[in-house]
Amino acid sequence: MARTRLIAALILTYVAFAMLLNSVGTVILQSISSFGVTKPEASTLEGFKDITIAVVSFLTASYLPRLGLRNALIGALLLAVAGCIVMPLIGSFGAAQLHFAMVGVAFAVAKVVVYSMIGLVTDSPRKHASLTSLIEGMFMVGVLSSYWVFSAFIDPTGLRWLNAYWVLGAITALALALLLTARVDEHRAHEGEETAAGEGPPFVAMLKLAALPLVLVFVACAFLFVLIEQGIQSWLPTFNNEVLHLPAQMSVQAASLFAGCLAIGRFGAGAVMARFDWYPVLNVCLAALAALIILVLPLADGLTPGAIHSWGDAPVAAFLFPLIGIALAPVYPTIISVMLSAMPNRQHPPLMGLVVVFSALGGTTGSIITGAIFAHLDGQTAFTLMLVPTALLAGGLFLLRRRIALVS
Repeated sequence: MARTRLIAALILTYVAFAMLLNSVGTVILQSISSFGVTKPEASTLEGFKDITIAVVSFLTASYLPRLGLRNALIGALLLAVAGCIVMPLIGSFGAAQLHFAMVGVAFAVAKVVVYSMIGLVTDSPRKHASLTSLIEGMFMVGVLSSYWVFSAFIDPTGLRWLNAYWVLGAITALALALLLTARVDEHRAHEGEETAAGEGPPFVAMLKLAALPLVLVFVACAFLFVLIEQGIQSWLPTFNNEVLHLPAQMSVQAASLFAGCLAIGRFGAGAVMARFDWYPVLNVCLAALAALIILVLPLADGLTPGAIHSWGDAPVAAFLFPLIGIALAPVYPTIISVMLSAMPNRQHPPLMGLVVVFSALGGTTGSIITGAIFAHLDGQTAFTLMLVPTALLAGGLFLLRRRIALVS
């Protein structure tokens, strides 16, 4: 019963942070219209979120077991609730930057804790992969829900959309309440600390871990994946609005299809990975991703502004392009599960700290590059160029498989 309650708390925590973090695409779209900022200025929201995540993860991840994983997560959820209150009370672009910085700090702690706790409540690589896929799948359910929560509050004029943050704050508070009733045995997170003490302070040990060739290849793969995912996800509402010419509310709702496809892909990944080797499955996924980019984006050519008033008028690209989410979905949770299963529990927090750092940097890089190309060229070109990091990621997975084979 205690284990089930803890797992439920971890899942709801991830859903809450999914809704908070991935509201950035909607906030970019609304900030351009509500606060009069430019696209490059709006793209800085990703940086306030991701650079904060990177810095905090890098500085604190190795120390979280000493603080207590549960205590650290409680603090993160409290900060996230405060971040939700800031948005509707202040209602400005500066408030949005502050909000994403606060959420970034909270998520930097929460992600390390959640993934470290997966190793504490599972006892085999297969169960680890299954729970990881479930939690990542629920993360995408949170992303999808976020789009629909915001679309319910979007008004052509005014700042009514900011009231969505009261809903997000309530969900985050519920996750906190559930965690407060849960208990966790954290002794496995401290196993091997005597040996680790000889490696120096936790921060130094994390730097040594980052220097390992296997870890370098792994974090490079995480960086490239998040660059692709966030580059598309953060700018998809704007793409729908300016390239496909959907109304603002429909643009946000259509972007939820991408999140829905990611959720489907991650829920399905658990069953697929239980039967097949991870490497060929992920290569098929990347090939499908490239094929969809090449085949679907040309369908956005020649669309007429103002011709779309309902879903029946929406172009086919609005429904087909989000399918790339199914192809992308299995990559991230699979490579993380493969790595964590190959490492001792005491190294999970610093390893996840590195993952969060490089994922955050990848998200910021993807959003800023996509935004710059979007502003100076067009949205189709910005999304088509995602073929470059896709090819690099395929090469990274090849190197990752070889390195894992060497240490097995």
